[in-house]
Amino acid sequence: MLRRCLPLAGLTLAGLAAAPVAADRLPDLPRLATAADDVSVVGVSSGGYMATQLAVAWPERFSGLGVLGAGPWSCAQGTLRRALGQCMTTRLGPPDLDELEARRLGYLERDLVGKSEDLAELRVFVWHGEEDDTVAPALGRALAEQFRGWLANPDQQLRARESERVGHGWPIGHHAEPAPATELAGCRQGGGTHVLNCDLDIAGEALGWLHGELAPPAVPEGQLLAFDQASVRDAKGLDDAGYLFVPAACEAGGCDLTVALHGCGMGVEQIGETFVRHSGLNEWATRNRRVVLYPQAETSLANPQGCWDWWGFAESTWQLDPLHDSREGTQVRALMAMIERLQESPR
Repeated sequence: MLRRCLPLAGLTLAGLAAAPVAADRLPDLPRLATAADDVSVVGVSSGGYMATQLAVAWPERFSGLGVLGAGPWSCAQGTLRRALGQCMTTRLGPPDLDELEARRLGYLERDLVGKSEDLAELRVFVWHGEEDDTVAPALGRALAEQFRGWLANPDQQLRARESERVGHGWPIGHHAEPAPATELAGCRQGGGTHVLNCDLDIAGEALGWLHGELAPPAVPEGQLLAFDQASVRDAKGLDDAGYLFVPAACEAGGCDLTVALHGCGMGVEQIGETFVRHSGLNEWATRNRRVVLYPQAETSLANPQGCWDWWGFAESTWQLDPLHDSREGTQVRALMAMIERLQESPR
């Protein structure tokens, strides 16, 4: 069974020698020798925007991208006005994909995003609820259109779909370890925790598309660990603690990795462990030898909902072009540092 995380204690995983941890601080993110050739990133809402930023910045480091309830890459172009008026609603008009492509090509010339040929090899899963009134479904269609122009064979690499009578959030089905009803939001209305009680296993659907045929889900077996995010790399907008699910079969290392990015209002600071325990990813990870990394954003005056930085708030305030959606973005660099730590062999 999934063991309760111990946020203020040092944890030793089988096969790993964890460094001693003082009682008043979180443990460091462990080194697990995760595979470098099968890494996926999935995200919802602001986490979906951030997942796409990671994949475009470093496509050679990812095999798959899953995006729920979000729009095209770099939609906000570094301004909150665009984020609100063109990337959540479309009251300022739809995003101009040609303009966004010109931005990507400009970054490419400066080595701020990955090569087009690497981007073309990704597998991509795009999902949206048809009744999403937070991020308009048209924006998910725009993201799919954007990737159709980037992928080598979009008919085989891209799956894009919408679900009827579903609102904004992360849908879950009847899992092996069900979430308490009090922690779930209505499927159609969304809101609350944005973990939607929809009888829709979006985690399994996304992972199946990104990684091929999977063993069936099971009651999670392993450890859910809280770790010190600053132990990897300090970055503006990150919470003190991140979370990591390590299946029992992965404690000795050598497993694959999925990075799961929560949406606005969905971090542990706001909804406790609902998302990190009940997204459905841990059930699928248990028998499919996948470690799941759950980084955490924090709330602040500039970011009261604890969103990931998809419009530039975490960069220097004087920057006209904040580079948040590039390899130089402070949160992009921090998340990549976490991935790299997990890929290192235990010392």
